[in-house]
Amino acid sequence: MTEAILTLANVESAYGPIKAIRGVSLVVTEGQIVTVLGSNGAGKTTILKTISGIIDPRKGSISFRGEDITAREPSEVVRLGLSHVPEGREVFPLLSVHDNLLMGAYTRKDRDGVARDMETVFGYFPILRERARIDAGLLSGGQQQMLAIARAILAGPALILLDEPSLGLSPKLTKEIFEIVVRINRERGTTILLVEQNANMALNVADHGYVLENGRIVMEDRCSVLREKDDIKEFYLGMKEAGARGERRWKKKKNWR
Repeated sequence: MTEAILTLANVESAYGPIKAIRGVSLVVTEGQIVTVLGSNGAGKTTILKTISGIIDPRKGSISFRGEDITAREPSEVVRLGLSHVPEGREVFPLLSVHDNLLMGAYTRKDRDGVARDMETVFGYFPILRERARIDAGLLSGGQQQMLAIARAILAGPALILLDEPSLGLSPKLTKEIFEIVVRINRERGTTILLVEQNANMALNVADHGYVLENGRIVMEDRCSVLREKDDIKEFYLGMKEAGARGERRWKKKKNWR
């Protein structure tokens, strides 16, 4: 039986007096892609920041590989095997692409393993090899997203937290990025927790999904099941005529206009 690699139990985090997530509990099974869906401001990014130690939770606990990592320092979390690719393609703009990748491997001592992983990411993203000596700040938005994901791989993680990888990208680039995400999961066995507003893409690549509204988990199931739910079709996939309930809500909205 496949075990959980990450478990959140009743986690609550806040920005000052504003609660961003409220009693969030979720399980990420080892070897899977798990997605968290939700609108802007639902608390998706806060979940990832809390897991990686950027934000300390006010309540609850977080377990990674059976070890309590609640409120651990981000650098310690990385050393335990968890990489965070934040929203917004955060790269070191004045460092070359090659040096950005090496920054991802700064906790590793296995030089041969780092060299192999460098070749692997160049295989996933050939454009990074072509531009290895160029400053990362000169890359396009899509190329910077590729670099951010590749840098996370260089840390040799068991779990990658991936925050809005499609943000600001064209549909073509989004498709390419998600194809690579699936390859990373299938070929390397890396578990991925994906936060994404492109629900259609996320539900097609992930194994299991959670729906977050106003800081709370309101639904969770296998993605194959979630894709068939009327509420998901209406509010996240844009299929307003899916099911009688969705159709009634759509008509009601039309009467408001």
